[in-house]
Amino acid sequence: MRYQQLGDSDLEVSELSLGTMTFGQQNSLADAKAQLDFAVAAGINCIDTAEMYPVPARAETQGKTEEFIGAWLAEQERDRLILATKITGPTPRMPWIRGANRRLDRANLERALHDSLRRLQTDYIDLYQIHWPDRYVPLFGAPDYDPAHERESVPIQAQLEVLAEFVQAGKICYIGLSNETPWGVSEFCRLAAQFNLPKIVSIQNAYSLTNRVFEIHLAETCHHCQVGLLTYSSLAFGLLTGKYLGGNQPVGARLTEFSSFGARYQKPNMTEAVQAYAEVARKYDLRLAQLALAFARSRWFVSSVIVGATSLPQLQENLSAVDIELTDEILADINAVQARYPNPVP
Repeated sequence: MRYQQLGDSDLEVSELSLGTMTFGQQNSLADAKAQLDFAVAAGINCIDTAEMYPVPARAETQGKTEEFIGAWLAEQERDRLILATKITGPTPRMPWIRGANRRLDRANLERALHDSLRRLQTDYIDLYQIHWPDRYVPLFGAPDYDPAHERESVPIQAQLEVLAEFVQAGKICYIGLSNETPWGVSEFCRLAAQFNLPKIVSIQNAYSLTNRVFEIHLAETCHHCQVGLLTYSSLAFGLLTGKYLGGNQPVGARLTEFSSFGARYQKPNMTEAVQAYAEVARKYDLRLAQLALAFARSRWFVSSVIVGATSLPQLQENLSAVDIELTDEILADINAVQARYPNPVP
């Protein structure tokens, strides 16, 4: 396992991080502890979660993921781990999280942070992330930006001023964004510099063989702003394992159990792209999941690839990607598929 600096922070993150959104839904507390132990033993030092987890989000389970991590964390050496969590952004859904108003104002930021600290059984969070922007942006595969959908939102400067107080109090070490745009990253960085407020060090966005839109504009923005990418959905919700090819619906798989999540990935050319990447993997005697994760971690702008699993064998296979270095020949074949089926699930 290799480690690299996250943005311009002092954090050295493992090239793979452990995602935990199944904890409390598909994984029990015992499962969660086993996965965490296995991941840390393999060299992972970054654990990513969110206050809204597990997914799918439900009132009965909300916060369980952080609680499971907290129960495990209480038995660990806290200083050797990088703990990342996220505050839920505004949405008409999930009214059980702080009621109808989840704007990122002082009251919601304070309550969300303190609730996460309590559930995680820790007095500080290494990386506190805004799960999605307070302002309107197209999210999770939604259509292109439309200014007609703009709404009143908490100014970015006001958000940063509250987060600065958390940093000064030692409750968080660094701040990050998630599901953000080039304009958002630039504004957060510009305002931090202008008003001497904490600068974001990371962005957590989707990035995979079937979604490389980050390369088009965010890569440049993050390079100049010194912001590191933590990738999520690098297996495209499991589709880039190949297990759904041929119309298969494996028992216990996420898209089998929760078919409503498939909408983002049921787009033209997606099946064809996955099949083509599976053929590339077979050509080089790799599993498709290994190819997908090895590709994501090979990109110069990626600080860490977040991997999740519902079983230890899945996690073990995912972690094997750290031993795979993609040759120029493999990358050329990957780019040939991208040219035929460019970004089917942005």
